[in-house]
Amino acid sequence: MAKAPVNTAARRVSKKVRKNVADGIAHVHASFNNTIITITDRQGGALAWASSGGQGFKGSRKSTPFAAQVAAEVAGRAAQEQGIKNLDVRIKGPGPGRESSVRALASLGIRINSISDVTPIPHNGCRPQKRRRI
Repeated sequence: MAKAPVNTAARRVSKKVRKNVADGIAHVHASFNNTIITITDRQGGALAWASSGGQGFKGSRKSTPFAAQVAAEVAGRAAQEQGIKNLDVRIKGPGPGRESSVRALASLGIRINSISDVTPIPHNGCRPQKRRRI
């Protein structure tokens, strides 16, 4: 039996609530293939996010510092609309977009209080991937 059609007019789309948060944390996840920037409040609730792939970069161009800079600018502007003025930056991962994303956030006029590296380091855990031979 066929399902009844869903009435699209009955769905409620909630309006985005503008929070007024002055201090936040910028989580920069810089992998070898992509860079993801998430800006949260002090409790960890996401205010804004952007990624290199989400900004139209595909393939190997996602992993460039310029793509990370564009993603950081988009996330930073969205966070400024929420009222963000001060950020602590936490960088995770070895990717090429580490420094350029922090520079892009600073160039928007957001005050950066601290930059910390939170890359997870194994205490002799899983065996790493084999070395690349080029």
